Amino acid sequence: MAKLSYAKALNRALADELERDQSVCVLGEDVVAGIAQFTLGLAKRFGTDRVIDTPISEQAFTSMATGAALRGMRPVIEFQIPSLLFLVFEQIANQAHKFSLMTGGQVSVPVTYVVPSSGSREGWAGQHSDHPYSLFAHVGVKTIVPATPSDAYGLLVSAIRDDDPVVLFAPALAMGLREDVTSELVPVPIGSARVRRPGSDVTVVAVGHLVSVALDVAEELASEVSIEVFDPRTVYPFDWELLAGSLERTGRLVVIDDSNRSCGLGAEVLATAAEEMHLVAPPRRVGRPDGAVLPFALALDRAIQPGHDQLVAAIRAVMK
Repeated sequence: MAKLSYAKALNRALADELERDQSVCVLGEDVVAGIAQFTLGLAKRFGTDRVIDTPISEQAFTSMATGAALRGMRPVIEFQIPSLLFLVFEQIANQAHKFSLMTGGQVSVPVTYVVPSSGSREGWAGQHSDHPYSLFAHVGVKTIVPATPSDAYGLLVSAIRDDDPVVLFAPALAMGLREDVTSELVPVPIGSARVRRPGSDVTVVAVGHLVSVALDVAEELASEVSIEVFDPRTVYPFDWELLAGSLERTGRLVVIDDSNRSCGLGAEVLATAAEEMHLVAPPRRVGRPDGAVLPFALALDRAIQPGHDQLVAAIRAVMK
């Protein structure tokens, strides 16, 4: 049995795909040095013609990746800071995402955008602590948020092999996770969710690092309520079929995710469940407050983020 860290899982997946497919290349700032661990050691192994340090011009190298993909390459871009995605939203959502649709599938744009350590990190404050996966799901870009090292490996492999643009958010609070790996690491299909813990009273949909929080709460409250923990893994496309099956068993729903309340993933899950699925009680959601900007002070940062206490209160409320 081997221990695999989340960061090492991402690094191994990228290395395996660089080895397997000569069309895979890596672009980003400081990727040769591997400062974010995602690309550590890859320049030495595969050369700086495939692992390429770029100037500090995210719009330029993101556009370059689109062109390279149109010419048959499979670029992987690393963004060290999640807020940089706001700079390149046009290049991803309006260009890379739409080329295949606007040409009737005549071209594909297989670019993978990776944000290692998305969301809050200690003392990174407002402009470095966003976790904007709901934004990309909203416009229909394939969006994945792995919760475990094995899923980080499997989903990144699938993203690189996919013919559409894919954005992978690696939560900062999950990067230190380690997992016992007892079998071969394999690709995880994009769009497939997983029930992490079965239950009969309430379904908790938890995203990314919050899956661990939900599992802890489920164990803590086991004598009080039977909690099914549902990990979407992919926030777009979402696995609605598996969620519907879970709600047939439980009839109650709580969503905890690290996006803002208005127009966030939690709102979409609650709305779809209310419209199309079996519920016996009003659902609840736990997320960041509307318009949240994380402050520098760590205590205030943690107070704004969704977590253990809010989830416990939501579960107890939905059970009443």
